[in-house]
Amino acid sequence: MGLTSNLVLVLAVLSAVLLFAGTVWLWPRLARRSLRAVSGRVGLLLGTQVALFAAVGLAANQAFGFYASWADLFGQEDDQGVVVDHTPGDGPVRVVDTRSVKGTAGEVRQAGGQIQKVEIVGRTTRIATPAYVYLPPEYFQPRYRTRTFPAAVVLTGYPGTAAALVDRLHYPRTALRLAREGRMRPMILVMLRPTVAPPRDTECVDIPGGPQTESFFAKDLPEAVRAHYRVAEKPGTLGVIGNSTGGYCALKLAMHHPAVFAAGAGLSPYYKAPIDPTTGDLFQGDRERRNRADLWWCLRHLPAPDTSLLVTSSKAGESNYKDTLKFIERVKAKELTRISSIILNSGGHNFNTWRREIPATLEWISGRLSDR
Repeated sequence: MGLTSNLVLVLAVLSAVLLFAGTVWLWPRLARRSLRAVSGRVGLLLGTQVALFAAVGLAANQAFGFYASWADLFGQEDDQGVVVDHTPGDGPVRVVDTRSVKGTAGEVRQAGGQIQKVEIVGRTTRIATPAYVYLPPEYFQPRYRTRTFPAAVVLTGYPGTAAALVDRLHYPRTALRLAREGRMRPMILVMLRPTVAPPRDTECVDIPGGPQTESFFAKDLPEAVRAHYRVAEKPGTLGVIGNSTGGYCALKLAMHHPAVFAAGAGLSPYYKAPIDPTTGDLFQGDRERRNRADLWWCLRHLPAPDTSLLVTSSKAGESNYKDTLKFIERVKAKELTRISSIILNSGGHNFNTWRREIPATLEWISGRLSDR
């Protein structure tokens, strides 16, 4: 039974309820001062609290997608994601499963689109990572068979799971609804987590002697997507969206590589790569790499990139609110870079907040990408 299994959650909740009921029922019998009675009371209280915390933790993990498996939770997942071998005939994208968009199970893909689970291997970095790709209904319709589509890379936070972008944040379902309502153009979504070398948080940095994460997202991933799907080769057809760590990555990728990403949207982003136990030493004394990972430094010292940026925050509930206002003002002083924002009155650093921001974000990025 997997960590995100509904059965595991039900069993944890049931255990907590039974232990609570057992405590209430047995407490009169354990009211004595004997060692056996005291041990019983301690055992029941401890068991009830452990079961309760486990149930709450499992529910929170299902809601926010912090960990994908038991190995991920206990830090035992150390697969660097770079050792997948492919036969010479295999391309950089391999489809391993397909399914319909939630709520369209009875529709064929020409009407409801399709979600593909894929494995992507970087040609130059050799980074391999799973992802989900949403293809809109028009992608399969005969009248659009020669048409190319804009595409957006969508990134989770850390640690995050790619599946959460589909099942919790509802990117495909939202994109399908907005396109049907005429609020955005049909668009391909490539959904994955920025953690391409789990469990390490690489912050989309090319680490000296380690995973070349920025190069994977800026070079290998666009190349792989264009080789496998009908996305135009011309600049202006790719964008990037992310939340939290993914939001920082989205802004950085758009600022560092404006010829690749015409637009970058950061939902609840921060603006400088942290150094902590999850990241390890990202720069190994390389000051240039450290500076480039600091978006404040980039705004002060690098030429203004010709790209569009979107940032989001909340007046109450988000710790990045003041930094976001400052970031907006500094970008506005640049000639070539366009900046937009979504500022909520209140909203925490969580899925519920991002679900409120995603429809407007998809509309925004759709209006800034070309399909030819």
